[in-house]
Amino acid sequence: MQAIEMIRVHPHAMGNVDDALVRCIDECYACAMTCNICADACLGEDMVRELTQCIRLNNDCADVCLATGALAARRTGSDEELIRRMLDACLVACRTCGEECRRHADMHEHCRVCAEHCERCEEACRNALQSMH
Repeated sequence: MQAIEMIRVHPHAMGNVDDALVRCIDECYACAMTCNICADACLGEDMVRELTQCIRLNNDCADVCLATGALAARRTGSDEELIRRMLDACLVACRTCGEECRRHADMHEHCRVCAEHCERCEEACRNALQSMH
């Protein structure tokens, strides 16, 4: 966990850390990186035309994960309603991308790995949402 060190010392957090949210931040950034790499790997496959939707969902998921991680990491003037909505959007993006990658997992190892990361991020978003209520 990389975010916890910074959030713990943030003057607005005052040592109070929502562990589920911090785990989600880390998972969001990891998932974004994985989705970007998977999209690039799909572009390198001979059957790239058949992977168009996978590439699209990888890119969408990466963008949503990056935005969610960034918003959730901000502790100054926190807008919890916006963070909850972003977490919800992120878990939908991760579920959608993960399902698409699962369809190709038996043919492409990068899709299998990406699906696993998407599932972890989806779960982390769900747990963070529950911790905020």
